[in-house]
Amino acid sequence: MLVVITGGSGSGKSVYAENYSVSLGTNMLYYIATMMPYDTECLERIKRHQFQRKEKGFTTLECYKDLKEVTLEPNSTVLLECMSNLLANVMFSEENIISGDTENSYKSDKNHSCDYIMDGIEHLISNSKNLIVVTNEVFSDNGSEYKETMEYIQVLGKINQRLAQKADMVYEVVCGIPVLLKS
Repeated sequence: MLVVITGGSGSGKSVYAENYSVSLGTNMLYYIATMMPYDTECLERIKRHQFQRKEKGFTTLECYKDLKEVTLEPNSTVLLECMSNLLANVMFSEENIISGDTENSYKSDKNHSCDYIMDGIEHLISNSKNLIVVTNEVFSDNGSEYKETMEYIQVLGKINQRLAQKADMVYEVVCGIPVLLKS
């Protein structure tokens, strides 16, 4: 089963996703953490999320880019937290940066990033009983003057659409309240 949980920043989607994952009652619970701890703010957020799920029985796997490398116990429940971090890691990785060209220091094949991530999602689906994917609702913002940010938002939108089409259920968490969008 694939479940997609989306919502804005601070909406409560992470807590809902964790509780939903636990409620499925499988023997093995995995939490795939995608946030790279690159500064103090990220470290604080990671600590907050670890404390939040401390007593819930998750085994945490750090996976910043390559979901196809993740090894899982059969019949497990997997919580992927979160798609926006994973996409940023893939799109803005050193493999996608052109060195020595300050004016055009960004390069990304949008289709490659989307397909690469969706291939990883397929791997997780085929190797688990349940996959819960947390993603961000960033499409209500006013946009950005930066080309890189707009491309990122467009790719995240494409991934979210592909996930939602494939999903058995889709929830949007608004003010801590899960709203079922697809069942």
